[in-house]
Amino acid sequence: MTFNNRTALVTGAGRGIGKAIAETLAKNGVNVICVSKSPESCGAVAAAIIAAGYKAKAVPVDVSDGAAVAKAAEALLAEYGKIDIFVNNAGITRDGLLARMSEADWNAVLQTNLTGAFFWTKAIGWPMCRARYGRIVNIASVVGLVGNAGQANYAAAKGGMIAFTKSIAKEFAKRGVTANAVAPGFIKTDMTAVLGEEIQKAATGLIPMQRFGEPADIAAATAFLCSEEANYITGQVFTVDGGMAM
Repeated sequence: MTFNNRTALVTGAGRGIGKAIAETLAKNGVNVICVSKSPESCGAVAAAIIAAGYKAKAVPVDVSDGAAVAKAAEALLAEYGKIDIFVNNAGITRDGLLARMSEADWNAVLQTNLTGAFFWTKAIGWPMCRARYGRIVNIASVVGLVGNAGQANYAAAKGGMIAFTKSIAKEFAKRGVTANAVAPGFIKTDMTAVLGEEIQKAATGLIPMQRFGEPADIAAATAFLCSEEANYITGQVFTVDGGMAM
């Protein structure tokens, strides 16, 4: 894959899928800005990337805080001149059946998983348009395509992210900026590790490949969509789920 010394910003880069994406882009010569709410986690990821001989910087930001995002984006654009690649991966879960879901849990998931994407895209997307180049990849979920009992808030946020991706793809296309979504299925991360053995077994039964995916599987698809080779792909949703939602 070709990247031509681009600069990328990856949210939720402190662990799991975001960490794998940051590492994969860095190994392909991309200068990676690792964003996470936790200074320790994004700092550790950036430090490991630098120790391996690649370029990275840690920036702790709460993606659900619009003012903090705007301030961070302004500072980063001043420092780097431009951000070529944006991967919106930050997300949380607050699972529960709808009858027992609190308004706070609904709002927290929508604010972080969907509104956070709006904050960053607004701050970075238009500078990309002015530069006439950009790659935006939103990490959605197959839950946003097929729904899931006990995850009404998460499914709504991820389904909204897919619609958001298609909308900005249409807005930005003529300015040389692509926008696509990657929809992971069940991936081995901290988020799925907390699922009980019975739930994991039931979930595996829904996957034709009969196994959970790895963060590297999502990172590879994301990196391709960020590369020069993907310059005629926009507004698409790539499911990386072992066939679960086919």
